[in-house]
Formats: sequence, C-alpha cells, structure tokens
Amino acid sequence: MFWRFLKNESGATAVEYGLIAGLISVALVAGATSVGSSLNTKFNSIGTSVGSGL
Repeated sequence: MFWRFLKNESGATAVEYGLIAGLISVALVAGATSVGSSLNTKFNSIGTSVGSGL
C-alpha cells in the first residue's frame, strides 16, 4: 500500500495545477492594479483639464 501511494502522482499533478492557477491569478491582479493606477491618473488629468476650461 505504501509503494502504491508513492507511485500515485495524481495528487502532485493537482497541486501543480493549483500553483499554476495561483501564479496566474497573482499576475492578473498585479496587471489590473497597474492599469487601474494609470487610468486613474489619466482620468484625473482629463478632469482637471475639463474643469479649468469652464
């Protein structure tokens, strides 16, 4: 039974897929945060330009 447990790799594969999904989600959150910051800066600049023109 112990040797069968050592040969079984399905648990290791599931852990690897979980790690990959976690890394992808961290990358997506980091990218969305970066894009959100630059968009916020751009909209603030546009708002200031429009507000000063009135």
